[in-house]
Amino acid sequence: MSLQLSVDRSSPVPLYFQLSQQLEAAIEHGELTPGSLLGNEIELAARLGLSRPTVRQAIQSLVDKGLLVRRRGVGTQVVHSQVKRPLELSSLYDDLEAAGQRPATRVLVNATVTASAEVAAALAVAEGSEVHRIERLRLAHGEPMAYLCNYLPTDLLDLDTPQLEATGLYRLMRTAGITLHSARQTIGARTATPDEADRLGEPENAPLLTMQRTTFDDTGRAVEYGTHIYRASRYSFDFQLLVRA
Repeated sequence: MSLQLSVDRSSPVPLYFQLSQQLEAAIEHGELTPGSLLGNEIELAARLGLSRPTVRQAIQSLVDKGLLVRRRGVGTQVVHSQVKRPLELSSLYDDLEAAGQRPATRVLVNATVTASAEVAAALAVAEGSEVHRIERLRLAHGEPMAYLCNYLPTDLLDLDTPQLEATGLYRLMRTAGITLHSARQTIGARTATPDEADRLGEPENAPLLTMQRTTFDDTGRAVEYGTHIYRASRYSFDFQLLVRA
């Protein structure tokens, strides 16, 4: 590993954290690519003049984040960088593609259903009326990232399963001439049910990020209501906060 790593012993920041931050940055910036071997803990400790427990703690913190994995007989290996999604009106597919994460989609449900009270309120349609429901598993580098459930008005656009597996929903909307304008969104967190954990490749009760979003076009019409869950080990939302004058 030819990374330029260093630690500042005069800093109040713990040495293990300094090292883990540098390694995490190298993964995010592509200096350590998926599949790369991190190297031997003993060699890394000697190179930086650190104790082996300090290096082990730094590596373990990245293992816990899902960025590294320890493989018996192989060593410590880079898995993938965590996806940091900006809070803006964009699709997960486009965000993953922009981050070089090779998105893929499995369509699990593509059907017309009757609108529940919650869905009807979000889409401003009558409860019990027909809406389109799609459920998808979104992957990056072949690894599950999120489970997406979306409801749309039935007269909005044709939702062809092969197209949904080939690209993102918002991209299909734009292609159909729909201009997305704004959205109302709620972000939360909870633990995974057994079915969700199995679907996302996480242990039962693993932390999940949740998102509910109602999206509107430039006429003010609600064109999509989504309830999504994301693996907290592989996914985060980025906020930019401004001081109000």
